[in-house]
Amino acid sequence: MSTGLHLLLIDPQNDFCDLPGAALPVTGADADLTRVATLVGRLGARLDRIHVTLDSHQPVDIAHPVWWCNADGEAPAPFTLITVGDVESGLWRARDPQQQAHSVDYVRALATRARHALVIWPEHCLIGGWGHQLHAGCATALQAWGRQTLRTVDYVFKGMNPGTEHYSALCAEVPDPADPGTRPDPAWIARLAGADTLLIAGQALSHCVASTVRDLADALGDASRLLLLDDCSSPVAGFEALGREFVDEMVARGMRVERSDRVQRQAA
Repeated sequence: MSTGLHLLLIDPQNDFCDLPGAALPVTGADADLTRVATLVGRLGARLDRIHVTLDSHQPVDIAHPVWWCNADGEAPAPFTLITVGDVESGLWRARDPQQQAHSVDYVRALATRARHALVIWPEHCLIGGWGHQLHAGCATALQAWGRQTLRTVDYVFKGMNPGTEHYSALCAEVPDPADPGTRPDPAWIARLAGADTLLIAGQALSHCVASTVRDLADALGDASRLLLLDDCSSPVAGFEALGREFVDEMVARGMRVERSDRVQRQAA
């Protein structure tokens, strides 16, 4: 049964905002999320559901520096790419010897699945820290929406399994057979599928937004109900081309693109 207008807000967290102290700032993210907060306040009860994903990590994570070291015990610098050849040659190895076999298998699985090379990110969105928290403007707007509508925000945590990356909120890059949280959740997909129109915003356009929307379109069978708010999402610096490729691909698949200040008229 369709339930009208939904908002899917992807990783609207401090560490992705261009704010002092952010671990992985995305240029424009603070303004993007301020516009999201304005949208939520303007639409109010016309938003039937709001879904929010939260990137959630601990320091020990396969995409964080501390997981890896070279022969001298040095960790890779943030934004280092680690390939199958790098691990097989011993250029980079797991700092914990018990994780070495998994680490080799993981980068091989990325290559087999035709995914990107492993990117080492700065430690970010650490559970319990400021960086994991919601952008302040969005937090205020979401809480006000809940009080106004007597509905709860549908929060989804991703990234808590340290042995795999989790760009997409639907599925990890390499799912862990022992961890259901790394595989698609049919109940959540069904909630998203219930929308007549699903507004999409959040960070970052080049990575978590792109991966989530691609997986969601595959799960839904088409992208015609998806509407990307193009002034509410920005790419990671240096990855702008990935953001453009994602938008072009999804528009060709039927996704619509619009500015947030035009949504009220379209959703009437």
